[in-house]
Amino acid sequence: MPALELDNVCLSYGSHRAVDRLSLRLDRGRIGCLLGPSGCGKTSVLRCIAGFEQIELGEIRLAGAVVSSLLRYVPPEARSVGMVFQDYALFPHLTVEHNVGFGLHRLARSARCRRIDELLAITGLDSVRRSYPHEISGGQQQRVALARALSNDPAIVLADEPTGNLDSHSGSLVLDLLYRSCKEMGKTLLLATHDRAVVERADRIVELQDGAVASISSV
Repeated sequence: MPALELDNVCLSYGSHRAVDRLSLRLDRGRIGCLLGPSGCGKTSVLRCIAGFEQIELGEIRLAGAVVSSLLRYVPPEARSVGMVFQDYALFPHLTVEHNVGFGLHRLARSARCRRIDELLAITGLDSVRRSYPHEISGGQQQRVALARALSNDPAIVLADEPTGNLDSHSGSLVLDLLYRSCKEMGKTLLLATHDRAVVERADRIVELQDGAVASISSV
């Protein structure tokens, strides 16, 4: 059973059709990539999957369960999806460890602390755990965003232009960590990028044009 399925999904902002009858499948544990220039609909597709946008046509299924359609809408917090935003979306008034643990408030304190420790170790951030976002590098901020996306053990991780704001060295390190973390944890990963170098390790590449699928290729 595919981890992620989109069937003829449409989304408009006013008169602009941002996602146009888009269909794709991604199996569990696989890496998919939405490829295309700015404005082609990549971010909108991720936001639909995460539940931040409600689609107007079509259907989105996660592990076979419908989460978005004309008749059903499951809110983001109930979708088992973690998202790494292009601008990181970190809370400037919270330290690294509190950013990572922001979504873990339902856990007991001891379990929350263990999970934060685990994620900081995985992402190599333990040494800056008490720093604030403005005190660390862009690459470290991106790793904080990844750790937070993984915090609730989602089945699917979405990453929007994960290297877009980084230099080539930092981008390569973050990308390697993203791929490795998701593979080791058995996560399904879907990235959005305009950079063809990012797709080298993807299992499926979906090229978008004007919100529609221009081509799909498997590696």
